[in-house]
Amino acid sequence: MALTVITTVFFMWGFLTCLNDILIPHLKAVFQLNYAQAMLVQLTFFGVFFLMSLPAGRLVAHLGYKKGIVAGLIIAAIGAIGFWPAAGMRLYPAFLAALFVLATGITVLQVAANPYVALLGPEKTSSSRLTLAQALNSLGTTIAPWFGSLLILSTKVKSASDIVQMSAHQQTLYRLQEAQSVQLPYIGLAVVLGLLAIFVWVFNLPALDESTEKADTSHHTLLDALRYRHVLFGVLGIFFYVGAEVSIGSFMVNYLSLPDIGHMSEQEAAHYVSLYWGGAMVGRFLGSWLLARFSPRNLLAVFSAVNMLLLLTTMATSGNAAMYSIVAIGLFNSIMFPTIFSLGIERMGPLTGKASSLLIMAIVGGAVLPYLQGHLADGIGVQHAFVLPLLCYAYIVFYGLRGSYIRTAPVDAQHG
Repeated sequence: MALTVITTVFFMWGFLTCLNDILIPHLKAVFQLNYAQAMLVQLTFFGVFFLMSLPAGRLVAHLGYKKGIVAGLIIAAIGAIGFWPAAGMRLYPAFLAALFVLATGITVLQVAANPYVALLGPEKTSSSRLTLAQALNSLGTTIAPWFGSLLILSTKVKSASDIVQMSAHQQTLYRLQEAQSVQLPYIGLAVVLGLLAIFVWVFNLPALDESTEKADTSHHTLLDALRYRHVLFGVLGIFFYVGAEVSIGSFMVNYLSLPDIGHMSEQEAAHYVSLYWGGAMVGRFLGSWLLARFSPRNLLAVFSAVNMLLLLTTMATSGNAAMYSIVAIGLFNSIMFPTIFSLGIERMGPLTGKASSLLIMAIVGGAVLPYLQGHLADGIGVQHAFVLPLLCYAYIVFYGLRGSYIRTAPVDAQHG
């Protein structure tokens, strides 16, 4: 029952995170941004994971897992409410500020909920259990593009020259309609987040205090956790994986809209973004079964190698081949985050919280790599810029085959 309750939280933060993929082309058109400027959305959103992960870890250590999750939901709700004035003022920095608060809430959720699910049972099946919870996260990321295409992308953004030709009354009505296309969805999300916080609060969840900082009598530091080889390589693995996943999702609408790739409208392309994230959902349900039967390390390496082949295909072809190969990457992304995370906190005992905070900090890859890919896209084109996620998946192959193995003694043996 505890796992069932927590999976609803995974669903909501997946939904909120993926809605950025729809917000980006909308804001790009509204504010007439280039690719690098548009990627400031992801730079802000995922940069928060780096800036706020340690404070979030301390908050969760003080409150415990349950109250930490409730706090994360409330902070995210406040951030969602911030979209109302941002859209009304029509200021890009205001959108980024609201995203910062929203992402802070999601950071707290990530720090609390990921290790909590991994610890809700035997260590041997932690990857399988976390992958199953992440499948509900992927359900959120699958629904979000469809939801966003209907509401946020339903209003065709007019150019500055088109707006000038409109009467003052028409301009007022257009800007009101344009603002509401963002305001109403996020206010609805704020209400849902608030209700979910109440639901988690009233439910009786296991405390699992033995794997929090409360059980760490030696008062270890983050560096103590980072000295474990599998933690250090796991941090890099999360950085490169999230960077690759977010980069692909962020560029997909604009990429599929290109004449020689999908030749479709942005609203139609958003449906393919749903397929991309839907593939991750299907892969996670299937992956949860596979991970309970096969080596998580070997499966991680195989899935990463397949994604490298799919990226090479989309970079070397056009039309349907390029379109479906980029969408198919979602299926093989499925097990990567939960598997890397589970392997990164394996056998860490009271240091689990410290390792978890470090791994969540590494989600900043979702801020850095899309921004770098934005500069690449402005310079060499969107299609060839996918060389960046290609290199990321190459590292994950290494992590699965070599980097995830524990070469030092477990914490209890080393300090006991």
